[in-house]
Amino acid sequence: MIVDDAKHVLLDELFKSIDQKDTEQFLHFLTADAVFRFGSAPPVEGRKLIRDAVNGFFSTIAGCKHVLTKVVVETDTLVCEGEATYTRHDGTEITLPFANILEFEGDLISHYKIYADIGPLYVE
Repeated sequence: MIVDDAKHVLLDELFKSIDQKDTEQFLHFLTADAVFRFGSAPPVEGRKLIRDAVNGFFSTIAGCKHVLTKVVVETDTLVCEGEATYTRHDGTEITLPFANILEFEGDLISHYKIYADIGPLYVE
């Protein structure tokens, strides 16, 4: 199990990969059989299906930037909350709150759950 300071470094690198829309780097943080759930979408299991889901989402935005406001670590579970600023393809931006629960197996994430309402992102 990685120590708390290492988890904070991992979070920085994880969100850097997301903000750069680098799906392949993002996948390196996950176990091969990880389960990923974004909001109310059905969960997907395994890197291939997670790659497809993440790339699908990334195709709907021009960019994003995450700011973490709170991180709580409890044994093999990390909870973080913050705000994500999404840039739409038309250049407009919207900032929305989120909370994530990450469950670890060793140094990798086995369950990645995002709790966010991204509906407003798609309202014109």
